[in-house]
Amino acid sequence: MAAEDKKIGRPSAYKPEYAEQARKLCLLGHTDAELASFFDVSEQTINAWKHAHPDFLESIKKGKAVADSEVAAKLFHRATGYEHPEDDIRAVDGSIVITPTVKHYPPDTTAAIFWLKNRQRDKWRDKQEVEHTGEVSLIQRIQEARKRARGE
Repeated sequence: MAAEDKKIGRPSAYKPEYAEQARKLCLLGHTDAELASFFDVSEQTINAWKHAHPDFLESIKKGKAVADSEVAAKLFHRATGYEHPEDDIRAVDGSIVITPTVKHYPPDTTAAIFWLKNRQRDKWRDKQEVEHTGEVSLIQRIQEARKRARGE
């Protein structure tokens, strides 16, 4: 066996079944740090596995994409308002009466602002840009500061 064939360092704890486990955990919203905790490794090891095992990386990406899109859809519903069917259950004259209704949720202003700030940053960001026109020299500013300091 040639010296080139020897692998240096500790063998990887990675197992092929970790890819599917990671995908399922990411569907539940787990972060890389939480994956590391689950697999009892460091976050650095999770990153190394992503580089060394493309199937592991793809599984994580797929799981996170599904989870993120579900959250985005729910945020969109909160921002725009939504309705869903609901049963109104009441006791009337000793018997239970079930009335199908539609529950309405109005748009949530905070969710709408959050959505717009992230989707249309140029139009909705809080940061204001101030454009300076004209020229103020450093010497002029220093002289004005001295006058203010002397009380003039």
